[in-house]
Amino acid sequence: MKKFILASIILFILLGLCFILPSLSKTKPNPQLKEALFYQKLAGNTVQCLLCPRRCVIPDKKRGFCGVRENQGGRLYTLVYARPCAVHIDPIEKKPLFHVLPGTPAFSIATAGCNLRCKFCQNWQISQAKPEEVESIELTPQDVVKQAKNSGCPVIAYTYTEPTIFYEYMLDTAKLAKLEGIKNVMHSAGHINEEPLRQLAKFLDAANIDLKGFNQKYYDEICLGDLDSVLRTLKILKQEGVHIEITNLILPGLNDDPQTIRQMCIWIRENLGPDTPIHFSRFWPMYKLTQLSPTPVATLEMAKAIAQSEGLNYCYIGNVPSHTAENTYCPNCKRLIIQRKGYSVGSIHIREGRCEYCGYKIKGIWK
Repeated sequence: MKKFILASIILFILLGLCFILPSLSKTKPNPQLKEALFYQKLAGNTVQCLLCPRRCVIPDKKRGFCGVRENQGGRLYTLVYARPCAVHIDPIEKKPLFHVLPGTPAFSIATAGCNLRCKFCQNWQISQAKPEEVESIELTPQDVVKQAKNSGCPVIAYTYTEPTIFYEYMLDTAKLAKLEGIKNVMHSAGHINEEPLRQLAKFLDAANIDLKGFNQKYYDEICLGDLDSVLRTLKILKQEGVHIEITNLILPGLNDDPQTIRQMCIWIRENLGPDTPIHFSRFWPMYKLTQLSPTPVATLEMAKAIAQSEGLNYCYIGNVPSHTAENTYCPNCKRLIIQRKGYSVGSIHIREGRCEYCGYKIKGIWK
């Protein structure tokens, strides 16, 4: 049985990667140039990007750290506008978002590029690639919204890679989607500056933010990112009224220290509130960390127990199919209110945003 479960999980991961090389087009991209938002011109045709905390200073004919924003003659352009390399319809649980329209299909898109360098990245073939290194298609914001409607998806998800780096594409799509009554969600590492985030938040309904660890050393050595910037992003999303869920991928020996996990959970409770869902996700060896072992399930259960002991009401375990911690339980009466098995949703006992049994208000987007 254990061998069967392990084989099923590995197959599931491999299948999850299949979408990143879709047979949508056999042509290499010819990027549709669009001037980027959030940059300033400097002397000598140099520009400084102001989209993310890196604030890259980019000479003429060069690109920023993300690989998709290029200075051409003193103007900064995005090379991935309307050029997704991944287009797929997913259950919204895959984002993962457990408190947003359970069982809903989400029209999901991504482009090449990322502004982090996580050594464990599941989608490194596209996140760590330049636009010209992957196959892509032309899909305008209008096309995305139209295809989402035609395919019966009430949600558009900006996901797979880092949505921040295709900001202009995401923003224009989100604006159109909102006009059509389609909800917008993103799965992001939260490495974005305040002004662009606040503009985007006006059109976002929900976000799952990867809180990859809870000390700067981990971000320096494993992700090449900035923890404080991510924490600021979470606070801003809270202020802007965006529904937040958090994913914490636990890597054995790297970010599984119980005291650090406890500090993270306390920060979440005090800054975002006890009803903020958190997903403790199981690591599987890939990309630059193939030498590590998968996260022991006991470690994930330990993290969940810590979160609950610190007053977090919705604590989940991810990448462990059929674990009972995929389910949602009412914090008040403790009854099962959403049953899950993998990405399949069973019975739902929430009515008008409240527990069907005791009437307790359940945080989320339910209609």
